[in-house]
Amino acid sequence: MRFLKQLSRLLNRLLMVIGGSVLVLMVLLTCSNIFFRLVWVPVRGTFEMMGFFGAVVTAFALGRTQQRRGHIAVDILVSAAPAGLRKVLCALGDVIACLFFILLAWQVGQKAVVLMQSGEVTETLRIVYYPFTFAVSLGCLAMALTMVVDLIGLWNGLGKDKA
Repeated sequence: MRFLKQLSRLLNRLLMVIGGSVLVLMVLLTCSNIFFRLVWVPVRGTFEMMGFFGAVVTAFALGRTQQRRGHIAVDILVSAAPAGLRKVLCALGDVIACLFFILLAWQVGQKAVVLMQSGEVTETLRIVYYPFTFAVSLGCLAMALTMVVDLIGLWNGLGKDKA
């Protein structure tokens, strides 16, 4: 358990640093595009790059946000339940979310392989798609790992009461 928790923490911190750096690039790209539009020379491919960067930032923030309990939770029905049932419902939610993110990572990873094999590139800048697609898959895997750690912690009594 301790190894998985440390691995999840380390991976999610690394992804947050990378995601934060990409977010800074997004701000710089937006500002430079605004500036250069004033002189009638916009930055080519801004739309493409913002889409790629936005996907990476979002995917890389999933696990760390889950660790900090930053995702929205609607728990009107769960909060009224007794503690034992609340624990079971939280565990069930974690299992479903974990399976969803594992499936998502697998499917996005498969799409990345197809994109890599086909050599598909963007229209304007001719950038290959698959590295960004693999990055999104990695973010989903990090989220799934975080959910596994949460689930184990919940059943061991170490997890934060989410309800």
